[in-house]
Amino acid sequence: MRRLGVVLIPALIALLTVGLWAMMNRPSLEPPWPTRIQGFSFSPMRADDDPTRQIYPSLHEIDEDLALLQGDAHAIRTYTVDGPMAQVPRLADAHGLNVALGAWISGLPDADERELQRLEGVLRQWHDNIVRVLVGNESILRREVRPQMLIAHLERIRRLTDIPVGTAEPWHIWLKYPELAEHVDFIAVHLLPYWEGLPIGQAVDFAFERLYEVQRAFPDKPVIVGEVGWPSNGRRNRGAEASQANQTRFLRRFLARAEQEGVVYYVMEAFDQPWKKKIEGAIGTYWGVYDAQRAPKFTLTQPVVRIPDWQELAALSVGLAVLLLVLLYRDSATLSPSGRGFLALVTYALSTAAVWLVYDYTRQYMTPATAVVGILLLIGGIGVLVLLTAEAHEWAEALWLKRWRRAFPQRPVADAWLPRVSVHVPTYNEPPDLVCETLDALATLDYPGFEVLVIDNNTRDPRVWQPVRDHCARLNARADGQTRLRFRFFHVDPLAGFKAGALNFALARTDPKAGIIAVIDADYLVDRHWLRDLVPAFFDDTVAFVQAPQDYRDGDQNAFKAMCLAEYRGFFHLGMVTRNERNAIIQHGTMTMIRRHALETLGGWAEWCITEDSELGLRLFEAGHKALYIPATYGRGLMPDSFADFKKQRLRWAYGAMRILRAHRRQLLGPTPAGLPTRLTAGQRWHFVAGWLPWLADGVNLLFNGAALAWTLAMVLLPHQVTPPYMAVALVPIVLFGFKLLKSLVLYRRRVAAGWRQSLAAGLAGLALSHTVARAMFAGLFQGGLGFFRTPKRADAPTLVRVLADAREEALLLLAFWLGALAVLQRDDSYMTDVRLWAGVLLVQSVPYLASLVVSLISALPRLPASLIGVLPQMREPPVTDLPKADRPATPVSPRRPEAPG
Repeated sequence: MRRLGVVLIPALIALLTVGLWAMMNRPSLEPPWPTRIQGFSFSPMRADDDPTRQIYPSLHEIDEDLALLQGDAHAIRTYTVDGPMAQVPRLADAHGLNVALGAWISGLPDADERELQRLEGVLRQWHDNIVRVLVGNESILRREVRPQMLIAHLERIRRLTDIPVGTAEPWHIWLKYPELAEHVDFIAVHLLPYWEGLPIGQAVDFAFERLYEVQRAFPDKPVIVGEVGWPSNGRRNRGAEASQANQTRFLRRFLARAEQEGVVYYVMEAFDQPWKKKIEGAIGTYWGVYDAQRAPKFTLTQPVVRIPDWQELAALSVGLAVLLLVLLYRDSATLSPSGRGFLALVTYALSTAAVWLVYDYTRQYMTPATAVVGILLLIGGIGVLVLLTAEAHEWAEALWLKRWRRAFPQRPVADAWLPRVSVHVPTYNEPPDLVCETLDALATLDYPGFEVLVIDNNTRDPRVWQPVRDHCARLNARADGQTRLRFRFFHVDPLAGFKAGALNFALARTDPKAGIIAVIDADYLVDRHWLRDLVPAFFDDTVAFVQAPQDYRDGDQNAFKAMCLAEYRGFFHLGMVTRNERNAIIQHGTMTMIRRHALETLGGWAEWCITEDSELGLRLFEAGHKALYIPATYGRGLMPDSFADFKKQRLRWAYGAMRILRAHRRQLLGPTPAGLPTRLTAGQRWHFVAGWLPWLADGVNLLFNGAALAWTLAMVLLPHQVTPPYMAVALVPIVLFGFKLLKSLVLYRRRVAAGWRQSLAAGLAGLALSHTVARAMFAGLFQGGLGFFRTPKRADAPTLVRVLADAREEALLLLAFWLGALAVLQRDDSYMTDVRLWAGVLLVQSVPYLASLVVSLISALPRLPASLIGVLPQMREPPVTDLPKADRPATPVSPRRPEAPG
């Protein structure tokens, strides 16, 4: 039955996916294309032509284009007589095409004079099939000439020829400058509802209303439609969507009505014009009925479908989703049907979005620049797909596990069988009273055989380390009947290797009879049952280390620390719990216990790594060992006192993680070469790589932010040449931000048992560290040599000026994004959807930097009460393995004691 559910749920969602593709591509019946239309706007530029650089098609190529239009249209309209375009009337006559001859007026006196002289020359030499002349095209709209100057040009040509002379402008320009009509023989009006932002359903009616309005304003002048059309691709303009289906719908509807009413029109335009991208942006490229390769872009009589080949795309999206689900379902036996359904929904949504985005992007004309951008987008898209899949997988496991497969076994064990434990407490320049509190807590441990080694490395001031040494002596003096020193103090200066060096120093001086090494930080107060409850896990010979969570006792001091506590808690309540299911937990340098034999066999702690704890855990897994995580509080330490220290701590963690990834990349990513064995399972590889993906994503996001600011600057400085990025690129960071925010809030509410305030505070604190993590990611992957630094505890509260300085990079980036969004909205095309969306992206990308500034300011207010956030309680009691009743021990068991080697 379970196998049936595993297949049935994805199958149903696959059918739903195909149904959605079909619904979005329902055919719509439209009027057929006329057998022969009135006319085309004709610019015969090929993909490599560019009239702005005097690169024109050959006469042979122009003749081929005219032959293609022969019989489909009565006439063509041109825009210039420069270069070979002066020969168009002669060439068109051979194909039975009339010509509305155009001259380009740019407002540059010399260029306009040359253009008018060429026009005069053509009119003197050839005019058999020239039915009208247009002097200028939207010249007044572009503010390149004033009406009086254009009128002078019009009168000059009218005096030369008996052919009707006019100019072409949008409908509103004719209404604004009615004096123009007195100097033309006809009015050529442009009707382009796309630029008005009209939805496709209103576009045709709007166009004819504007045509009627101009006709009423000038009843004595013939009015023709100089341009009418709709783009097949490009930017969305408010309600107007540029698509091939909408282009088909608009033109077929308009032409049918125009033929009924006897309107003279020129369809904008015959062929796509890739060269226009640099003067009009991408939208200027896609107005042709034929593409740049001269292939028709749509059917003339068949029902209109948004994506004609949608069946293939639907099949591809389902196939991609199935491949992803096969990977995700490999180890989903403990997931409930709801969890598997959630994974299927997310996977099908992601695969469908990926297929559509690739399809949509490849519909544009590819240049070397767009090809490079496309490759980068593909790589980034794969990363986003993997990241969202990993996030969804964690979400499903956190919410919909039916049972824990690796719950922590609680077994009472007789004292005689408990192995000796050596507790190591590394310390460097810590406040002596803080360390003494830690030692006092260790002295109360309810455990028969243990020792405590305090290793103070490299503390220079005797006033810092000597009180700790003296306190160890006092604790030993109080231990009545103790045959050996329980607390041993070592001050070593110098000692290389940072914390790992101190731990290796302690390991070499550990009691030979100790089989278990336990490590805590110098600020932790442990529960007296810590060793007694957790050591029995080592009676399983395959277990190499046992980990309890990091927890903190000063979350009630102020709002900043309550916020940090909530942020820390998420990982230990969510990530570590799901990692434990596949024996893939992260080892931490406090509240951890390690089997001594395994530690010594692997050569001890890695002194090259500043996160030696996580690195050791990974090495233990590579050697085939197991670990256990117990999500219950057994010790609580102190959190950083300022935002600067909070950042330094996370910088060390993230930097260390990237160094580990770099050093163990072959074991994690494979294949491993000879001489580099690893026994990592697929689940362990998945969790280690997927667990670090969010940090890697922060680094990639920093690159995106740099590119976004550079693009924004180009948009501001070159508004006519640079348009907003491809809309899908803009949507990705917004979707990522929304998905991560929703996931965090839902999981915190369900699994961390946090309230809304605590959940939001945790999210804010996490966002505040994004820039720090991004910097650490690059430093860890591409640099080296970051030294170990201690996170200060019980430091004085920083001043407001200092806190602002601590977030100076984030504050500057925040200002840059806000100024960029404001500047973008000052563009002339700020009404366009993609411009507003890009401004929104800039604001969304600024949120982490705003969070840094806010958290930094909160840390400067130590008297801000923690009650504003709410303090999370200690973590819950450990789950107990469900054993059959006959297997549950009624009396203490006496398994083989895990001692030192041999």
